[in-house]
Amino acid sequence: MIAHLKHASSTADVLSDLYGTDERGGRIRPWLIGGDGHGAPVELLAEVGPLSLAHALDAPLDRLPGRAPQRPTWICVVRSDPCRPDLSDEQWAAVARRLVAATGIAPYDDPDACRWIALRLQPRQVHVVATLAREDGGLHHGYRDAFRLQTECHRIAAELGHLPTASPSPTPHSQETLVPAPITISSEPSGSVVAKGANDDLAALLLKHAGFQQIDDWHGRRHRLPSTTSAAQRIAVAGHAAEMLRVARYDVELAPFLDTARASTTVRPLEHFAAGSALVQITDAIRAAEEGASLREVAEQLLHREHGALERLREALEATGEHINDLDADAYELADRFRDAADVVSTAQAELRWYENELTSIGAASEPSVQMEDRSFVQRAAVAVSPAAVKAEVASAGAVEVAGARADVRPSRASGPRR
Repeated sequence: MIAHLKHASSTADVLSDLYGTDERGGRIRPWLIGGDGHGAPVELLAEVGPLSLAHALDAPLDRLPGRAPQRPTWICVVRSDPCRPDLSDEQWAAVARRLVAATGIAPYDDPDACRWIALRLQPRQVHVVATLAREDGGLHHGYRDAFRLQTECHRIAAELGHLPTASPSPTPHSQETLVPAPITISSEPSGSVVAKGANDDLAALLLKHAGFQQIDDWHGRRHRLPSTTSAAQRIAVAGHAAEMLRVARYDVELAPFLDTARASTTVRPLEHFAAGSALVQITDAIRAAEEGASLREVAEQLLHREHGALERLREALEATGEHINDLDADAYELADRFRDAADVVSTAQAELRWYENELTSIGAASEPSVQMEDRSFVQRAAVAVSPAAVKAEVASAGAVEVAGARADVRPSRASGPRR
């Protein structure tokens, strides 16, 4: 299950697109499967037409003329696995309700939440449309909405049994108790040093003694040094922690620039481009792959849900937008551009993860028609850029010229959802 998050400037345009024309010129009538109008009869208004339904959703927004955001319409397109049976209207309604609750659009038992509706238009797909204005006059700030959507979709797919299950190889009990888990100590884009893999109490105690702080979140147990720690202190603490862990028979992978045995006072000219150098190595390994299995193994460094390069890039872009707001509250447009870029990376990551297992079959004998169909779908997903990114290009190069040049990659309305 995959969710695509978009923002638009007009709810009426979004719903008009959803109620658009088909190939024969007839009207397509989506049907309402869920929603909350906070007193507005959205069920009846859905039968009247898209404009009446849009006015009902925008009612809280009309009470905020001076503080209304430029793109107040929140659109989430959810798709299920095409290889699985489609869900019923009741199941899709429950999925939509969980997504708006997980993102904070409409938390459970919140009488002042945002107004939203869920429409079914195509098989295995649901459109959730909401406005960012709350009933109490506040605004929903969803800079982590894309991340929360993907997390909740993964959880729902697991509950539905739509995720592939792999039988792990049995591990002897003696190996579980005598061989410690490997621990990696490296640096994150924010500048903080993080230690991952210390899942037992002894390793956690040693890292805490060295000066690391423990964090428990959805990634699991991690230990990190604050980003404000000086470079010399980071090297000293990381080296001391690695030394204690190795004495305790842990397999420790310490980043070269944190290793006191290799550290040098000479400043490397390309030190700040270490992430780019690592991606160059991944690119060389991809080009050297001789079959699909090897290609998938290398691509995992890009696509891994927690540790892949795309996930790290998404976190860095999201953190940049958040920190811009912390430094200058008036620079919200620049912060939104970084957040939109993080949404695009998250969408691309989810699309590519969907087809990751098919990398193994690359080069093997298969049905040509299926390969061409899948490749065409991936190519369409590759140009599924954020409407905000398209809007930014239109603003910088001229709306008329760019609209003609990019007519093949985006719909006629830059603010509406992609059909």
